[in-house]
Amino acid sequence: MEMVIEHTKYPRTKQSIAADLRNMGVERGMTILVHSSLSSIGWVNGGATAVIQALMEVVTEEGTIVMPSQSVELSDPARWGNPPVPEAWWKVIRESMPAYDPQYTPVTKALGQIAELFRSFPGVERSDHPNYSFTAWGKDKEEILHPHAMEFGLGEQSPLGKLYDRDSYVLQLGAQVDSATCFHLAEYRIDHKQVISLGAPVLVEGNRVWQEYQELEFREELFAEVGESYKREYVLKEGKVGSACCRLFSIKEAVDYAEKWLNQFDSKIQTRKDRTR
Repeated sequence: MEMVIEHTKYPRTKQSIAADLRNMGVERGMTILVHSSLSSIGWVNGGATAVIQALMEVVTEEGTIVMPSQSVELSDPARWGNPPVPEAWWKVIRESMPAYDPQYTPVTKALGQIAELFRSFPGVERSDHPNYSFTAWGKDKEEILHPHAMEFGLGEQSPLGKLYDRDSYVLQLGAQVDSATCFHLAEYRIDHKQVISLGAPVLVEGNRVWQEYQELEFREELFAEVGESYKREYVLKEGKVGSACCRLFSIKEAVDYAEKWLNQFDSKIQTRKDRTR
């Protein structure tokens, strides 16, 4: 907190953040997928609460605010690596891990304070996927969040797929370009895909069960390159919200670009393999 104060020239408030959002191009009635870093904004009077209230004030209930609310900790311990757990524990963990509940399952810490607080705000709903849920507030929240397919949870039958089909935008509030969850949608659309089996505890008719489902082996390690290349080829709206460097860009445009980039990347890899045979 002391470091944040030292790097803030003046206090950020709900009103100043709302003004900065409008200057960024955020408008009444927009549908936006928000990725955020509270500390990047500087010292905010009211913290995450003020940021969320500013977003709601600018977008209004005529629009829709969406945030990722992933809970990837509810996963198969056999795949844990940071840290791994002994194999002798796996069975016990699978049998006793609390089931996903959209009301109280916490958001993965890496998504930040704003995403965690947003899920508890009045009028905010959360989708049903145990690992890749999203939260939303506003006009189209129901249509965007429900249903959320268990299989391929960031694909066409997910909130990402529905955001793509609307005139939606990504708003990165101090978040890095590789945080764009929408790039995952492109991974389902490319030629090279590796399907894996995952599992998570869910409630079925009130009973806790361990449910397995199919998913892709994601390649987030490529997203920084995808994002930087996208920034070079397209004009993104950029600006400051408080101290945070921010971006606003079209989800459809970004996903289409990522699909093209990933296909070209895989084609180059395959060409190199063919040359070494």
